[in-house]
Amino acid sequence: MPEKILLTSREIERALSRIAHEIVERNKGAEDVVLVGMRTRGVPLASRIAQIIEGFEGIAIPVGTLDIGLYRDDISPSELKPGKQSHTNIPTSITDKRVILVDDVLYTGRSIRAAMDALMDLGRPSCIQLAVLIDRGHRELPIRADYVGKNIPSSRDEEIQVKLEEVDGVDKVVIASLTNEQLVKGI
Repeated sequence: MPEKILLTSREIERALSRIAHEIVERNKGAEDVVLVGMRTRGVPLASRIAQIIEGFEGIAIPVGTLDIGLYRDDISPSELKPGKQSHTNIPTSITDKRVILVDDVLYTGRSIRAAMDALMDLGRPSCIQLAVLIDRGHRELPIRADYVGKNIPSSRDEEIQVKLEEVDGVDKVVIASLTNEQLVKGI
């Protein structure tokens, strides 16, 4: 299957606007809310959501970056590069805050589990909520998103790619079939 566009730039913008409004509605405002984007594409998504919220609430929302590399269950400690630096940067304490974890695609749930472990090492939030641009299903852990831009049922032999201006130079979400080589590698 050739690459198929699932969301255009405009559709991504609409989805993020809806997520921003849902966050404010569910949390009865934006006070004590901290957005934490998962590296790599969750970071620009979190920043965009924060800008949208600031636009209609008039409150600047702190935005942090979370690197889950050291918390992943698919990498053994012996595989980690010695002295590997974490690229986590959260500009405020998350203790007693409502943390909105932001990622591009929710798939098995393993990355989210790792992210929650990482967050708990940084403080004790009053709650952790999850916002994703795409939920593609196929969960291996009992994790669900609180805010979803779009649910896109997919097969395991397909790959959903979120491309963002800040990282890739273009805004779009595409789906494509994995090659036999990618399937063997477990990508």
